[in-house]
Amino acid sequence: MIEGRGIAGLVTGLGIAQIVSWGSLYYSISVLGVPMRTGTGVSELFLYGAYTAGLLVSGVLSPMAGRLIDSKGGRTVLAAGSIAGAAAMALLALASGGAMLVAGWIVAGIAMSATLYDPAFATLSQHTGERYRRAVTLLTLLGGLASTVFWPLALVLNEAWGWRAAFAVFAALHLALCLPIHLFVVPPRPAEARTRESRERSGERSPAFGDPRLAWLNASFGLVTFAVGVIAVRMVELLTGVGLTPAQAVAASTLMGPMQVAGRVLEMGFLARTRATSVGIASMLLIVVAVGLLANAAGSPALAVAFVVSYGCGNGIYTIVRGAAPAELFGPAGLGELLGHLARPSLFARALAPGAYSVVTAIGVGQSAAMGLLAAILVAGLACFALAVRPSYGG
Repeated sequence: MIEGRGIAGLVTGLGIAQIVSWGSLYYSISVLGVPMRTGTGVSELFLYGAYTAGLLVSGVLSPMAGRLIDSKGGRTVLAAGSIAGAAAMALLALASGGAMLVAGWIVAGIAMSATLYDPAFATLSQHTGERYRRAVTLLTLLGGLASTVFWPLALVLNEAWGWRAAFAVFAALHLALCLPIHLFVVPPRPAEARTRESRERSGERSPAFGDPRLAWLNASFGLVTFAVGVIAVRMVELLTGVGLTPAQAVAASTLMGPMQVAGRVLEMGFLARTRATSVGIASMLLIVVAVGLLANAAGSPALAVAFVVSYGCGNGIYTIVRGAAPAELFGPAGLGELLGHLARPSLFARALAPGAYSVVTAIGVGQSAAMGLLAAILVAGLACFALAVRPSYGG
């Protein structure tokens, strides 16, 4: 285990890499999607279908990435993810048609499985010991800045030199910034972990895989992430749907990032001694309240802003819970594989949520009713979480 400044340096380095990884691999399409479609001649459906395919690939590969972190350490997996991220950005920069776009987003999905929060959480668990939860909170404080940094960066690069140059810059950032961080800041797998290698080879896994609560936790994370996936992608559209002008909707939506950070600061300052499972219930309740506010916000800018505040705080804390609650419930052994396993339904849900919402609205369901459906999904996710965090059978 590392201590003090070593943990601070590791968290800072991983946090910088998270900003680049999330910003380029996940958030960049929000700004660069339209010029990409124009430049390659593909439809919106094709582009976002390719992006969705990348997210699905990430979900498929996440458990394998976690197992590799358990056996080889985070340094190797994260560094390989940075190389894949650079390759993905280069493919997108060079894309002249649909085939290269699909290839670029699929390689981006491979990179996501090895570089985003879950691999970073698993890496922290190997080096921070009892300080793991605080390290997760600090890491998400930095990672939460990804959209704040990369949306304007992508916009500036696109306006100055075009979307291809923007992706080329992102590729360079993966190689020049993330790769050195992952190779030289992340320590090798601790000696304590190496002593477990023979047991890992003989098939020892996290005790979660023999615990019925894991299925409930999987269901909870998938359901809640589905709702979050709808809101994250369609926030401006949802705000204009309750009567805000486009300018007002954009202004209100910019509160999301600061509110996520505020929620994480609240967790670190006041909730750190509260069990992560209890904090998880509170975070989900905040998201449920947010959706309820939005369902009733027609003609009320104040309720619309309250929705953004409640959602931002709740989602900011929920990200910490996704890394801390599994370790609290099942212990640190085999945490990499466990987090990868839990990431799979969440990534699938995040990929499918925007399209599913489009189908619901296309058949004539109004926004207020759709928010009611989303609230029901969140309540189901909260119920599954409550079942997951109860004492284990026979315990």
